[in-house]
Amino acid sequence: MEEASDFRQWDELIPDALGLIFKNLSLKELLTVIPMVCKSWGKAVMGPYCWQEVDIEEWSDICPEPQHLDRMIQMLISRSCGSLRKLCVSGLKNDMIFSFIAEHSNSLQTLSLPRSDISDSIVEQTIGRLSHITFLDLSCCGKIGFRALEVIGKNCKLLVKLFRNMHPDIVGMPIVDDEANAIASTMPRLKHLEMAYHVISTESALQILKSCTELELLDLRGCWGVKLDDEKYLEKKFPKVKVLGPLVEDWYEGNEWDDNSDYSDASSEYLAWEFVDDDDDFDDDGSYDDMWDGGGRLEQLELRFYQGNEHETEGGFGWPPSP
Repeated sequence: MEEASDFRQWDELIPDALGLIFKNLSLKELLTVIPMVCKSWGKAVMGPYCWQEVDIEEWSDICPEPQHLDRMIQMLISRSCGSLRKLCVSGLKNDMIFSFIAEHSNSLQTLSLPRSDISDSIVEQTIGRLSHITFLDLSCCGKIGFRALEVIGKNCKLLVKLFRNMHPDIVGMPIVDDEANAIASTMPRLKHLEMAYHVISTESALQILKSCTELELLDLRGCWGVKLDDEKYLEKKFPKVKVLGPLVEDWYEGNEWDDNSDYSDASSEYLAWEFVDDDDDFDDDGSYDDMWDGGGRLEQLELRFYQGNEHETEGGFGWPPSP
């Protein structure tokens, strides 16, 4: 008589345990390798356990087709089944996909959308659904302004960390304090604020320091209109706050890829999604049965990997990591 094994089979692990393990894999492995291993693994990766935290920022930086980016976001958010807590993606190209994020991510706490083309009006219409956000990155989002920041402050009362860094090319631009004033008047609970390369005045910077009483770090590097030369005054008035800038003491490299990134190699593979059926509506019903039973599920969705990306912009992407 054979002795019973002391070890459970991998395909017998419960889905939430598999989800914790699969979180250590790359996006490519999660979407193309794991579903092919066995039926239980395929179902686990289709469910919310792997998609409570979604970080596709680096992949979206090299994604040349907006429709592919939109489809990826729709699919991963749908798989999270409302449990999404973190979403990092760059370069949203339209208001519609931001609206989709807001409508299907009520549990979201961390939202990073640098270099996205979203408008004040869509933020005003949808931000109420994202009231649980504690961290928000809207760096280099050139189409939004003080109106969006004001409504964010009024609706996102738990917000403690805001990145609103802009492009260094601000020479000759007039001083505009609208965004700084909106932050000062509506976001008193901020602990970490980055506003690098904004054309703001000393008065608005001081107003932020006075109004955001829980502030611990204020990044004003490149804000050349701000004069905070009296360090003793700052230490006396705001002893808990570390202020960076306006002098930029270090220069960031153009290449901001992490050495351990799956996409940092020069021959990075671009994951393109092409829906080859004629239905333009997004469909990710969560069923893998047909695929495993030979029903041709994969015929509805074609995964292709392309070497390189001719659409990469020169000089790197976006704002570097916070100091």
